[in-house]
Amino acid sequence: MSHRHSIFCILPPHMLDQVAQSGTSAQRDMAVRTLASSQQIRDRRLNLSAAVMRGAITTAGTKQRTVYNAKFGTKLPGAIVRKEGEAPVADVSVNEAYDGCGATFDLYSVVFSRNSIDNNGMNLDSTVHYDKGYDNAFWDGNQMVYGDGDEDLPASERLFNRFTISLDVIGHELTHGVTQHEANLVYSNQQGALNEAISDIFGSLVKQYQRDQTADVADWIIGEGLFTANVKGVGIRSMKAPGTAYNDPVLGKDPQPAHMKDYHTTSQDNGGVHINSGIVNHAFYVTAIEMGGYAWNKAGQIWYKTLTDKLNSNSNFQNAADLTFQTAGEIFGAGSLEQVAVKTGWSEVGINAVDKGGGIPPVPTPGGDGCLQGLLRLLGLAK
Repeated sequence: MSHRHSIFCILPPHMLDQVAQSGTSAQRDMAVRTLASSQQIRDRRLNLSAAVMRGAITTAGTKQRTVYNAKFGTKLPGAIVRKEGEAPVADVSVNEAYDGCGATFDLYSVVFSRNSIDNNGMNLDSTVHYDKGYDNAFWDGNQMVYGDGDEDLPASERLFNRFTISLDVIGHELTHGVTQHEANLVYSNQQGALNEAISDIFGSLVKQYQRDQTADVADWIIGEGLFTANVKGVGIRSMKAPGTAYNDPVLGKDPQPAHMKDYHTTSQDNGGVHINSGIVNHAFYVTAIEMGGYAWNKAGQIWYKTLTDKLNSNSNFQNAADLTFQTAGEIFGAGSLEQVAVKTGWSEVGINAVDKGGGIPPVPTPGGDGCLQGLLRLLGLAK
C-alpha cells in the first residue's frame, strides 16, 4: 500500500494511544473514536489525481478561500459558510480557518513567490466542525479538515482545544500539500519523518511571518494553544528543544529525539514519522539561530529551494543535509556564513552535511608554500 497520499494528521497516534491508556473513561473514549475515525479516513483517502480534479484553479497569485461546515458529520466538504472576501462570521472556528489559510498563502506567495499550495492557484478549502469529538486536524490531499477537540467533555477533563486555534498547525497541514506537489516524500521511516519536519518548519515560519518575529524571539512550538490548561505542556512539539514540549500524566512525555544517537526504530506511526522529525526540526532551528534575523529570509529560502528543486520521494535525512548544504552554497556562496550555519545545524543533530558538488573550500594554512600559494591552488592556478 502506498503511503504517498495518506491523510496527514497533526496529532501523532502515539499521543492518542497514550490518552486511550491513561485517560479518564471519557478521555479514552474520545481518543479511541479519533483513532478509529482517522483510520477510516485513510482507508477511503483520495488519490492525488482525484484531488486535483475536484480542486478549482484561481487567478494566478490571488487567494481563493472557502470554509465549509461539516456540522459534526463526516461528509466532505460540507455546507459553505464563508467565501473569499466575505466578512467574518460569528463562528470563531470558521474565521480561524479562513485567516490561517490566508496567512499560509501569504508566506508562500510573498516570501517564496509560490502561487498557492500547488503553485498553480489551487483553491484553499477548509472544513470545520468535522465529526463529533474529533481530536485532530488533517490535510486529505485536497483540503484542510478540523475537529473541535474536547468541547463535549467536562471542563476538568478537556485536553485539546479546537484545532483551528493554532496557526502553526494550519501552516503545517497545508505544507503537506506543498510537499505532495513537490518532492512527494514517501510517508514512512526517514522519508516520512522528513515530510513531517518540512511541515513543522514551514508551519513555524507561517506563524513567525504573521507575527513579524525573528528567529531568536520565536517560540518554535508546534501546536501552540492546542492544549487546555489541564495539560502540562506548551504544545505537541518543540523545534528548539525536542522532547520537552509536554510531560503530562495523561499524554505522557514528549518522545522526540534531538540527535541521531536517539533515533527511534519502530514499526508504529509509519516508522516513527512524528517522533524522528524532531531531529530535522532541531537542525533547522540551530541553522536559523546561527544565521540570525528572520528565519524565512535565509534558512527558509534554502529549505524551500531544496524541497522544490532537489528532494525526491525517497530522500532521507542525509540527503536533506547534503542538499540543503549544497543549496546554501548555490544561493549564498561556498564557504559563506549561511552555508557554515547549515553545516552547524546538521552537525548538532549528528549528521555531517557534505556538498557533493564542492562544499566549503579548505582554508589555506600558514607555512609550507604559504597562504597565497594555497589560495592559487584552490582557484586552479597552481599545482
